[in-house]
Amino acid sequence: MPELSPRSERAKAKKDPTEWHGHRIVTEADLGAVFTDEVESTRRPHSNLKPILHGLVLVTLIGLLIAAVLVALAIQRGEVDFGAAEPTSGPTAPSCPSGPFDYQDPSAITVNVYNSTTINGLADTAAAQLRERAFVVVDIGNRDVSRTGMTALIVSGPDGAANAFTVQRTIPGSLYLNDNREDRTVDVVLGSGYSGIVPPEAVDITPAGLTCLPEATDEAAPAGS
Repeated sequence: MPELSPRSERAKAKKDPTEWHGHRIVTEADLGAVFTDEVESTRRPHSNLKPILHGLVLVTLIGLLIAAVLVALAIQRGEVDFGAAEPTSGPTAPSCPSGPFDYQDPSAITVNVYNSTTINGLADTAAAQLRERAFVVVDIGNRDVSRTGMTALIVSGPDGAANAFTVQRTIPGSLYLNDNREDRTVDVVLGSGYSGIVPPEAVDITPAGLTCLPEATDEAAPAGS
């Protein structure tokens, strides 16, 4: 094969724009081919993750749906009970003090005497009797109660339970009511069954508990005098 002269080689180099003095020139097409392969190689993992993520989401939704159905069936069969809301309890009724209580010195006990009947002067009569027994009577008046035919209600707070016990031993047939007052005063609310206090020699001073109303009520709440 005949060799090309140097002049012919230079002429051929001029005709081929990708060569320059025997060296190949990298063209835009060459770069595009190289970078396209690299981009495709980097995108391919992300493209493969999409079906996996879709599958996980689908499995999760199906699992939640199955769990909801199972819980609904369990509730229907009574196997699951979330419990009803507990009703809010109102104020608790005062309890009857258990005792036992010691008999107190009447002169250290402050008493208020109220008449719940239509018998005129009943509170004044009872107040005079209690004063003769050395009780300190402060207030005398009227009070309306819903209980009829009673002898008397003895009313005090927890701190006055021992004082109330002493008053109750003085008035036979009386019933005790705790009204949660904070002092030691005692109210005597007289009923139509009141006939007086026991004689001094008949007072039982043996320690014991109080005789309370069968149920705690507010029937000894004060009304106008």
